[in-house]
Amino acid sequence: MRIVMAGASGFLGTRLVDRLRQSGHDVTRLVRRPAQSPDEATWDPAQGRLDLSVLAGADAVINLAGANIGDHRWTARYKRVLRDSRLNTTGTIARTLKQLPEADRPRTLLQSSATGWYGETGEQAVTEDASAGSTFLADLCRVWEAAARPAEDAGVRVVLLRTAPAIDASGSLVKPLLLPFKMGAGARIGGGQQWMAWVALADWLNAAEFLLEREDVAGPVNIVAPNPVRNIDFTKAFARTLNRPALLAVPGPALDLVLGELAGEAQRSQRILPGVLSGAGFAWAYPTIEGALAAALRPDHATVT
Repeated sequence: MRIVMAGASGFLGTRLVDRLRQSGHDVTRLVRRPAQSPDEATWDPAQGRLDLSVLAGADAVINLAGANIGDHRWTARYKRVLRDSRLNTTGTIARTLKQLPEADRPRTLLQSSATGWYGETGEQAVTEDASAGSTFLADLCRVWEAAARPAEDAGVRVVLLRTAPAIDASGSLVKPLLLPFKMGAGARIGGGQQWMAWVALADWLNAAEFLLEREDVAGPVNIVAPNPVRNIDFTKAFARTLNRPALLAVPGPALDLVLGELAGEAQRSQRILPGVLSGAGFAWAYPTIEGALAAALRPDHATVT
């Protein structure tokens, strides 16, 4: 396929570019600076500018662009950054796709979203048919997904990738925990009974490639492992993988003090299941948290995928 990708320089994007090229696909990366190589194309999402010729004739577009959720405290200013970075990029791509003549229009848009859509689910297991929650992230995901609607209206197959935190040694979930866990200071969050949605990096990459090829799948897709885990069990599995104890707990008020509003997301219970992927016959390389952590933290245990 000929694929155009936004967000290709991020954690997931760089790895997906490598995977797709290894599979023989031609990937053009959208960049905000002047293009420096034949595989780059310049755009300006803040101004809504993307030349029609960049997307014309492509088979698929993948949009993973958006400011990092966990990089800063959620001040009013950074909330605007999170929102604008998603709506500007998604809206620019979707409107450009709609403007293209049908014969030149890519067939597929893989559009990034997040499991934040569901907000707090408590003990209830939810799949893609559940409505949006009432948190800041849920509202952000709702308007983010809605920004892709012009592409859907134009007949493009839009797949909304509701992605959970990816398990990888350099990922935003695992990397900050490595040092404290290695020092024996691993800790559950609060009581640790809240559910966590997660996905092994290898399975996220497998799922993205799977969804590119499955033209019968459209709409929201939960990119999550089939076995969500309670925070206390995640903590124990992390510690076991590193052969360290994990006897501590981080009280909610302490987390609030350090992270502010973002702390609420760390304490939220999300029991999310991959209904669409399961129904489509997707096979997980790492369906359990133990296997995913072993692959991430002890690469000699990784499954070949």
